[in-house]
Amino acid sequence: MKIDYDVVIIGSGVAGMSAAIYLKRGGINCCILEKEVPGGQINKSSSVRNYPGVIDVTGPDLSNTIFQQVNDLGITYKYGNVLEIILEDNVKIIKTDLEEIRTNFIIIATGRKPRKLGLPNEDKLLSNGISYCALCDGNFFKNEDVAVIGGSNAALEEAIYLANICKSVTIIHRRHEFRADKILQEQIKQIKNIKLKLCCVPKAFNEEDNKLNSITIVNEDNEEEDLYVKGCFIYIGQVPSSELFKNIVKCDSDGYIKIDKHNRTNVKGIYAAGDIVKKDAYQLITAMSDGVIAAVNCIKEISK
Repeated sequence: MKIDYDVVIIGSGVAGMSAAIYLKRGGINCCILEKEVPGGQINKSSSVRNYPGVIDVTGPDLSNTIFQQVNDLGITYKYGNVLEIILEDNVKIIKTDLEEIRTNFIIIATGRKPRKLGLPNEDKLLSNGISYCALCDGNFFKNEDVAVIGGSNAALEEAIYLANICKSVTIIHRRHEFRADKILQEQIKQIKNIKLKLCCVPKAFNEEDNKLNSITIVNEDNEEEDLYVKGCFIYIGQVPSSELFKNIVKCDSDGYIKIDKHNRTNVKGIYAAGDIVKKDAYQLITAMSDGVIAAVNCIKEISK
């Protein structure tokens, strides 16, 4: 069976693009397959300050720089939504909504997506007051009152970003303390239009004229309060985008793909890299490292 590419990388986040760069530099005929824009979740970051060698950069700017490297190397970049993967001996047939691609090796780098609260009206009010990306939608709420739900680095970083745009930002967090880095916790204390609602959980998203009008929150004493805001940005974690692969490779109970130290899955010729795999730290630098490890070991297998 004719092979279109030695390796196909599914996903163009930083893990996928890093893998492609190393594969191409190693002389491997590879292709990146993506259904959206290059960069993945990094495009939703208003500020990246923990990437060594870079003081401060927006997520989209960093993504564009890496994508420029991909283009400069002449790496094939294809758009398409993967519908099915068929294994025939050592050949993998990737069926998308546009075409079929045949390859010997696959690197799965589809990353994660925002976790939802699962409350009524959450889906209905998406883009009508509810968002998972402050950088994407923050300007729609200029000089308005908004809320951020969560206590992670992402939640506090985006609250700081929104505080420069919005009238007020209320952070709703279910615990007494944040999980975010101490430096971010100190920063929000210095910003006058950031308010805190700790030991509180959202109970309902209330609408008016098909738009978010208020959030009903409940405190630790089971007392309810309606918080009147025009926008709500949800940052309560991520879930792996692995639905398509669960019947092909082994995943853990949370949906993360299982790999060995070489980023190999249990299926010969299929690797995984980035936030799709279970690990201790989900950072840009670890995602890039995963992509490089997967690429290097693909090159070794191909060379045999």
